[in-house]
Amino acid sequence: MHERNSVAELVNSLRGELDRYREGGKLPSSRALVERYRVSPVTVSRAVARLVAEGLVVTRPGAGAFRAPPRTEARAPGDTSWQEISLSGDGGPEAVPRTVDASGVLVTLAAPPAGVIELNGGYLHPSLQPERALSAALARAGRRHCAWGRPPMDGLAELRSWFAREIGPAVTPADVVITAGGQSALATALRALAPPGAPVLVESPTYPGMLAAARAIGLRPVPVPVDADGVRPELLDAAFRATGARVFVCQPLFQNPTGTVLAPGRRREVVAIARAAGAFVIEDDFARRLVHDDAGPLPAPLAADDPDGVVVHVCSLTKITSPSLRVGALAARGPVLERLRAIQVVDSFFVPRPLQEAALELVGSPAWHHHLRTMAGELRNRRSALTAALRQELPELTVPLVPSGGGALWLRLPDAGADSSALVAAALREDVAIAPGRPYFCAEPPAEHVRLSFGAAAGTAEIAEGVRRLRSAHDSLLGRRGASERSVSLPS
Repeated sequence: MHERNSVAELVNSLRGELDRYREGGKLPSSRALVERYRVSPVTVSRAVARLVAEGLVVTRPGAGAFRAPPRTEARAPGDTSWQEISLSGDGGPEAVPRTVDASGVLVTLAAPPAGVIELNGGYLHPSLQPERALSAALARAGRRHCAWGRPPMDGLAELRSWFAREIGPAVTPADVVITAGGQSALATALRALAPPGAPVLVESPTYPGMLAAARAIGLRPVPVPVDADGVRPELLDAAFRATGARVFVCQPLFQNPTGTVLAPGRRREVVAIARAAGAFVIEDDFARRLVHDDAGPLPAPLAADDPDGVVVHVCSLTKITSPSLRVGALAARGPVLERLRAIQVVDSFFVPRPLQEAALELVGSPAWHHHLRTMAGELRNRRSALTAALRQELPELTVPLVPSGGGALWLRLPDAGADSSALVAAALREDVAIAPGRPYFCAEPPAEHVRLSFGAAAGTAEIAEGVRRLRSAHDSLLGRRGASERSVSLPS
């Protein structure tokens, strides 16, 4: 942290002195800067690199650093209104225009303003991420032979073997393709399995990022309701028959956002229903490594016992490590694997080898299992803290299920006059960010919901404070609603 602050301070000082030099004028040498500012050579190197990235300084090998020429003024924006017609798809061959609505994803990706408690994040708080282990793994990876060389198209053989062992005995390394995270794997699977305009069955509610990916390629998401035991098989069967769909996307373990686990009696039934319909099941196993230490034994992935290749399995290391370790896997059997592989190659050629090497170093180190054990306890503590705070401060909000995995709670708002969008806005005014429930539904929601993330919080104290602020936001809405009702009832 001290090194980061030193770099920032030196950048600010040098930026303020640049006006003393003419265009092309030489800056003091690195040695002179070290002596003047009493910082390390590494700090000077990083500060100069920052100024180069900002376009304020240029470096010449063996000569030093020089003030860069002034930037040319940006051209006035042109007329881009023609794109509205081109992108609309009206009159085109596609049955469904490929509109892209990323709002439901951006809620969990965008960093909140300073001072706002983040209860809407989609990733672990930085204090929970294994930064030291990741840095060590990346350093070791950089020393590997051919670390920056071209990797195999399907991914490193050792990494594919590791993912195959993690998924289960029915999967071999030859069945695995390494992907740039889970979102990329989901998008690849959807493109491979369904043509534009086709229906795709999804759990309701479900992950907004998957809905956005499906709509972006012109698919029509069709909701299949879930209950406390996961997706309802009788409704899944009816949806296949009614729509002719050939794809069902599900999260059997700690489903996002409800936290449900597909019941043992339904697991084989879901796969059998899809097989009878000649359809694939895309299994998004995003939360397996986000298990809490009170969960008990976990069911194996659906793909672990799937001899007929019905299940296309998606998993990733990103959620349990860092948003920037975008390394995941697709696993499939049969001819569909060639299509998945071809789309992956066309889209991105391959996942950068240094990331694959770093992932392999990480999962093979003692730090990996230590991190998993630590997170199992930390997530359970945060979940318990959020549940307790809600019971004390906001008993009006219903918690249908307290999950033993994942990083969030799914809350149902009171039926009378509830408006999740209004609550989200009121919460932000109180400096706490929560996620609205509507983006998790691909059709009209049966009730108003919000999603609160405990994994994105700094700790239990911040969770308690966030719920206290949410209580204030909820009360402010009730006060405004009451004032509005009183004003309506005043006699004329």
